[in-house]
Amino acid sequence: MNKKLLSAFFLFTICSINAQEKTEEIDSIEIQGKFISTPYKNANQNISVITKADILNSPATSIDEILQQIPGMDIRRRGANGVQSDIGFRGSSFEQVLLLLNGIRMNDSQTGHNSLNFPVDLEDVERIEIIKGPAARRFGQNAYAGAINIITKANPGKRVKIRAEAGDYETYGLGLNANFGNEKFSNLLQANTNSSQGYRYNTDFEMKNVFYQNQLKIKDGSIKLQAGISEKKFGANGFYSSPNATEQYEELQASIVSLAHQQSFGKFKLNSNVYWRRGQDMYLFNREKPEIYRNMHIGNNVGGEVNSSYTSNLGTTGLGVELRKEFLASNNLGHRKRFVSQVFFEHHFSLLDQKLNITPGISWANFSNEGNFFYPGLDVGYNLNSSNKIYGNVSKVHRVPTFTDLYYSSKTEMGNENLLPESALYAELGYQYQTKSILAKASGFYRGSSDAIDWVKNSLQDPIWYAKNVGDTEIKGLEAELSHQVFDWMKYTFGYTYLDNKFKEFTDGYSRYVLDNLKHQFVAKVNTRFLKYFTNELVYRYNDRVNLGNYNLLDEKLSFNKNDFSVYVLINNVTNSEYTETFGVPMPQRWFHLGFTYNVNIK
Repeated sequence: MNKKLLSAFFLFTICSINAQEKTEEIDSIEIQGKFISTPYKNANQNISVITKADILNSPATSIDEILQQIPGMDIRRRGANGVQSDIGFRGSSFEQVLLLLNGIRMNDSQTGHNSLNFPVDLEDVERIEIIKGPAARRFGQNAYAGAINIITKANPGKRVKIRAEAGDYETYGLGLNANFGNEKFSNLLQANTNSSQGYRYNTDFEMKNVFYQNQLKIKDGSIKLQAGISEKKFGANGFYSSPNATEQYEELQASIVSLAHQQSFGKFKLNSNVYWRRGQDMYLFNREKPEIYRNMHIGNNVGGEVNSSYTSNLGTTGLGVELRKEFLASNNLGHRKRFVSQVFFEHHFSLLDQKLNITPGISWANFSNEGNFFYPGLDVGYNLNSSNKIYGNVSKVHRVPTFTDLYYSSKTEMGNENLLPESALYAELGYQYQTKSILAKASGFYRGSSDAIDWVKNSLQDPIWYAKNVGDTEIKGLEAELSHQVFDWMKYTFGYTYLDNKFKEFTDGYSRYVLDNLKHQFVAKVNTRFLKYFTNELVYRYNDRVNLGNYNLLDEKLSFNKNDFSVYVLINNVTNSEYTETFGVPMPQRWFHLGFTYNVNIK
């Protein structure tokens, strides 16, 4: 780490020593599992929660940008404002992270490049729950390295929020968020549009989201419906294949419809849902000459699940079943389909006067084209007292190749129908300290992967990347976080992650993704309130990537909030740093945004 990073660490440490205990609690938050919801303080995995207040204060402009503020998260953006990003956890690839919207799977069976296409705007998100480490035994395929649940909420009452924003590069955004209904039946409607001419040639974009959600309360439960669609159109200068491919263009669509039922029958709880997720991806190598090369992919995931839990003197037992059909129609990948069956089992119990909490679990999955897989795991936590806890977990996971891994073919990439599923053994040991004003965590983790999937070249001069099982890899890491509400008007947070990622044996060519991880990552935030109506948040990030070097970034948001009106100035990359998060794609330099929101309460 450089001197700037060490100085920041020292400054925040001094602040924590002299701080008084003020309050900002997240104890009331329950982490939403498939069949067992766990209070945040009792969770025996490394979990981060981004609250509504975090979102409103943040200088982030999109979901991927606010995730960059979480230690261990590796977001590799191509462009700004959520245009296109790959998401990884602690050295994972973008195919190894599960994305959920209110508990419903949003991953794209075609490719993980499209998994972050959500039909909601960041400002309309209620909170984000992040599980670091494998969660496959609870959620299934793609939860290889972690899971992220984006949560929205339909509130009772009648309220309309209007949002408008403008910025550099002819950027503008408009948004509407409306809540209507009562305690028994509440509704949420969101509509957003954002566009820009782009910060360099052929990086213009236009993005639109429409989302509806409702909740009907029934006896000891609820029925929830959600439906939404996201559309993105953007110039993709150098995004794929080569930095020299300056004329690329892409249009993406992602839509979701789901119906969920939750109800308690005494000690027995039942959760079920049915869903349909559709993705569409149209790519042009040259937006002005589509006849040169055009890809069109349309994928559909249709599924349903039933999850139950029963609480007895022996603890809480959870059992769930999920069935899913994945379809893909593509001029490049062909017509593909597979059927996925999964069974989940978990049991939570406590010993030693509730101090020792143990959760063993296992899931079984059958993929119609790839066979059977088992995902066993164990979480253990011991509460030393009301504030101190140690925890550990161990899991085994698998990941089945996507249709792109298997079948994609172009002048620069070649899939491999003979790919084997990759598997890993993951373990983490950690410590957590939590009071009303302080949350501190430290952990060490290990992931050993077998038959890892990557895209490789035989030589640097070879124009083609080949999908291949590249052998065994090993990741060892350390992570530390501290969040402190120093005074009512001041809060700071910082986190550091270190990763050592290497092949056990690899001598055949050059890796594209497996070794493209962050080695050092440091994130620091300071949030202050002053002069009654003003809020200011500074976010500093230091990233040191194995193949792309290191860089420093500083983002700033100053807000004025009074009654139902808010106006803000947001500056991304205050110091005008030159950097890239993906090879060959330079990121924007300093970018100013000015916006406002206004709430209208309707009687």
